[in-house]
Amino acid sequence: MAAHTDTFEVATRGKGTYEITDEVERIVRASGIRTGTVTVFIQHTSASLIIFENADPSAQTDLKTFFERLVPEDSKGFVHTLEGPDDMTSHIRMVLTRSSEVIPLAQGRMQLGTWQGIFVFEHRRAPHRRRLVVSVVGE
Repeated sequence: MAAHTDTFEVATRGKGTYEITDEVERIVRASGIRTGTVTVFIQHTSASLIIFENADPSAQTDLKTFFERLVPEDSKGFVHTLEGPDDMTSHIRMVLTRSSEVIPLAQGRMQLGTWQGIFVFEHRRAPHRRRLVVSVVGE
């Protein structure tokens, strides 16, 4: 059994989705591991990871619109607003999604479906640099 770990950063421009599939694939190739799993983990509590539709950008627009309705920034009653009105709402949105994704590997490739991509889902309005850890395990 072999293991390989690497990190990278994603510069976001505010709320929305940022595809990272190509960077994760690069790390998988560099690992030399052909069969196993790859785990992607984001080291933040106001952004998350999702596996989502990557062919039609309107799906990403609809996802952002849905989360704006589900957890609106103008919600009253939040105490944790030190960093602004999107502070607590970004944490709630992260909890509703995921901080990591695990994808099987076969023949040195991630086994994502035809229209699946891996995305950072930024929940803050301001640009951020998001740090991700990728761990590839297998043989």
